[in-house]
Amino acid sequence: MTEYGRGPGSEPWHPEDPLYGDGGWGGQAPAGGPSTYGGQGQYHPQQPHHPQQHPQQSQYDDWSTGQQQAYGQQQYDGTGAHQQYDGTGAQQQYNGGWDTGRQGQVPYGGDPVDPYGGQPGGYAGESADYYGTPDAYPPPEPPHRRRPAPEPEPDWDPGPDQGEHAFFSGADDDDDEYDDEPGRKGGRGDRRGGRGGKKPKKRRSGCACLVVTLVFAGGLGGVGYFGYQFYQDRFGTSPDYAGEGTGTATVDIPKGSGGYVIGQKLKDAGVVKSVDAFVSAQAQNPKGESIQAGVYVLKKEMSAKSAVELMLSPKSRNNLIIPEGRRNSWVYAQIDTRLGLDKGTTAGIAKKEWKSLGIPDWANTNKDIKDPLEGFLYPSSYPVAKGQKPEAVLKKMVAQASEKYDELGLKSKADALQLDDPLQVLTVASLVQAEGMTHDDFKKMAAVVYNRLKTSNTVTNQKLEFDSTYNYLKGQSEIDIPISKIRSDPDPYNTYYHKGLPPGPIGNPGDEALKATVDPDDGGWMFFISVDQKKTQFTKTLAEHEKLVAEFNERQRNGD
Repeated sequence: MTEYGRGPGSEPWHPEDPLYGDGGWGGQAPAGGPSTYGGQGQYHPQQPHHPQQHPQQSQYDDWSTGQQQAYGQQQYDGTGAHQQYDGTGAQQQYNGGWDTGRQGQVPYGGDPVDPYGGQPGGYAGESADYYGTPDAYPPPEPPHRRRPAPEPEPDWDPGPDQGEHAFFSGADDDDDEYDDEPGRKGGRGDRRGGRGGKKPKKRRSGCACLVVTLVFAGGLGGVGYFGYQFYQDRFGTSPDYAGEGTGTATVDIPKGSGGYVIGQKLKDAGVVKSVDAFVSAQAQNPKGESIQAGVYVLKKEMSAKSAVELMLSPKSRNNLIIPEGRRNSWVYAQIDTRLGLDKGTTAGIAKKEWKSLGIPDWANTNKDIKDPLEGFLYPSSYPVAKGQKPEAVLKKMVAQASEKYDELGLKSKADALQLDDPLQVLTVASLVQAEGMTHDDFKKMAAVVYNRLKTSNTVTNQKLEFDSTYNYLKGQSEIDIPISKIRSDPDPYNTYYHKGLPPGPIGNPGDEALKATVDPDDGGWMFFISVDQKKTQFTKTLAEHEKLVAEFNERQRNGD
C-alpha cells in the first residue's frame, strides 16, 4: 500500500500527457463485466443496455481507473470507501489522491446512460474537465490505435540527409486519388499510421529540376548580357555604318539641339546606326559644333563621319529663308512649293485657321485687315520639307515673331510713340522696311512717318502718301504710279486717300527696321525720294523735296 491508499502505487497521470501509461487497457474487463470505472459498466452500442444499480458503497481497490465520478456528495468513514448520492448527479467530490492514468477513459458526454458524465467539478478550486470542453485534450487511446507524436518541422532546409521539400520530391495532391478508391487496402486511417496503410512513395519530378535549371540559366544569361552591354558602353566601339549611305532621309533638327539630340534624330531617321557613333564623329570634326538647327536632306545608313560632313555642307540644308520685308503672299507660295502642295493651299489654311496659329491677343484689332498673319511671319530661316504640315510651319514663324516682339517691348513702346497699340508699332515698322534701304534710311524713314502723323502737319494733312501701301492693296510692286489713279482709290490701305496709318502691316519687317521704329531719328524729316533705287534722300521742307523731284523726272526723260 502506498501513501495514496491501496493500489499498485503507480505514478499519477498528468492531464497534458494523453499517451502516458497503458496499464489500464491491459486490465480492461470485457463488455458487460465489472467496470474498471468505479464499478460502473461501459456502454456498448452493439449490445442491449441494461441499467445497472450503482451501489452506494464502492471498494477502491484499484486507484488506476482514470475516472472521476460525478457524484452529488461524498462522505468518508475514515477509509475513503463510502460514497453517498443526492440523486442530482450535479456534484462530485473526491477523496484525494492522483489519478494514475493507467486506465482508458470514456468521454464524459459520450455514455448516454451515465447520468453523471460530463458534469463540472463540485468545487471551484478543482481543475477543469479536460475532456468535456471544446478545447479538450484528446483522451487516451489503446496502444494499437496510437500514433507516434509528430516530429517538429524545422524552419530551415534540412538538406538531403534529413528530407526533401515536397516540390523536389514530387509530392503533390495526386495521392488524394487513392483516398476513396474502393478495394484499396487501407483507408485514410491506415495511411495515417494504422496497420497496412503505408503511403506509397512518389517518384521525383524532373519538371521541378528543369524549372530550377532554367531559372539559373536565365539569371546567368541576363548578367552576361548586361555585363557585355556595360563593357560596350564604356570601352567598346560604338556601332556604326560604313560608306556614304543610300536613299534619302529628311531630318528636322530643333533649335538649340546638342550632339546627343542630333544623334538621336539621325538614328530615328535611319541615317546613323548609333547616337554614340555620331557624337564621337562630331567631336573629332573641328567644325562639328557649328551644326545649326534646320532641315537636312541626308542619306540612310551613312557612317557617322559622313553624316557630320554632309550636315556641315550647304548641300544638305533645306531651310526656307524669308527675307526682310516679304509679304505673306510670297511666303505662302514658298511653303506650297517646298511641301509639294497645290498653289494656294497654305494661304487657304492661314485664312481659315489664323486664330489657332498663336498670334498675340493685340493682333488683328482692325476689321479692315486683309491678312491677320501679315507681319507675324518673322524673317528668318525655317526648316520646311516634304511631310510637314503647312500649319506647323506657320506656327513656327508666328512663334518666332511673337518672341521677337516681346523682346523689343512693342506694348510699352506704343504709348511712348503716341500710337494706339503694338499693332500700329508693327505697322510703322513694315512701312519703314518697305520704303527704306539701309540702316540709316530706316531711322530717318521712321521719323518721316511720325512727323506726317502729327496734327501740326499742314503739308500732307496727316496723310502718309506712301506708294508702298497702294502697291500692297494691289498686290504689285510698281514704282511709277500715276497720281490721278492713286489718289482716287478709296481702299483703306491707300494712304494717299486716307489719313493716318493703314489698318495693318504691309509686310514682315526685319530686326533693323523694328529697332529703328522704336528709336527713330530726331532730325525733323518730312520728305524723301529715291534717286537711283540705291540711295534715298531726305528733306525737311516741301521746297527741297520738289527740287529733288524735278531732278528725278529729268533723269527719267533722258533715260539715265
